Amino acid sequence: MALYTNDAGVLKELKEMPFKLERDLQKVFESSLSTIMGLELVKSEFTIKNKRIDTLAYDPQTLAFIIIEYKRDKSMSVVDQGFTYLSLMLENKAEFIIEYNESLKKDMRRSDIDWSQTRVAFVSPSFTENQIQATNFKDIGIELWEVKQFENNTLIINPIKKSSSAESIKPLTKGKELLQKLTEEIKVYTENDHIENGTDLTKELYEKFKTAIFNLADSIEVVPLKFWLNFDKGSITLASIEIQKKKLNLTINKKAGMLSDPKNISRDVSNIGHYGKGDYQIQVEDDANLEYIMSLVKQVIR
Repeated sequence: MALYTNDAGVLKELKEMPFKLERDLQKVFESSLSTIMGLELVKSEFTIKNKRIDTLAYDPQTLAFIIIEYKRDKSMSVVDQGFTYLSLMLENKAEFIIEYNESLKKDMRRSDIDWSQTRVAFVSPSFTENQIQATNFKDIGIELWEVKQFENNTLIINPIKKSSSAESIKPLTKGKELLQKLTEEIKVYTENDHIENGTDLTKELYEKFKTAIFNLADSIEVVPLKFWLNFDKGSITLASIEIQKKKLNLTINKKAGMLSDPKNISRDVSNIGHYGKGDYQIQVEDDANLEYIMSLVKQVIR
């Protein structure tokens, strides 16, 4: 992809400025983990059982730890290394919780973590086609993130998405005890997992609201979590939907007091336990207020 600056109608192509060291790439991500991936930094260069983890992070939405590794070498096997790190974490849960509590001065317990949402993210300027294909399984807890640096302090960060036809890795783990154990313990949720929980009514409602949210802007995508679905534009979550039997719970990602809602159809759930990202929730039983609700969601778009 070529990047250009537009100076009074004159385009100038920006030159790519490759990262000299993996550490340089690591510094960029760790300084902006919340912005890029929505994560909390727990520890940089975390060592456990003679293995060094580049970045240990925590995802407050999935309640899970995330290991991040930075690579400039295209020859490594991301699957082998990814499974090694997943196994390392699941076999040493207590050590990860201790590190979290000591680093962030908190009091997390083992039961506070959803270990099934554990995952490993590899960050690199580029990945080979073999690496991308090797991780293209719908139920593998390994992510690939491409990041390129250009002059003029410009970055492109691109999470590589699995294809819609991605298959399960489970048939390939037969006879491989470690891989079978990991795929049984780690659950990667899909949009269908949520849709299947609904009725004909809520499935149809979901499709209508999904289409309407997609029409608000380009490059909006569905990100399935354990209990709800996020609608993200880049690193920003616009809204979340929880599919129930009789209704949808639609949460708008605005802080309490920051949403303009003249019809007063949303409720402030900032002090109430709820599924979804944001402080305003609407219970949707039909599409009567669809356009108005979209005007509320649009307030999140920057």
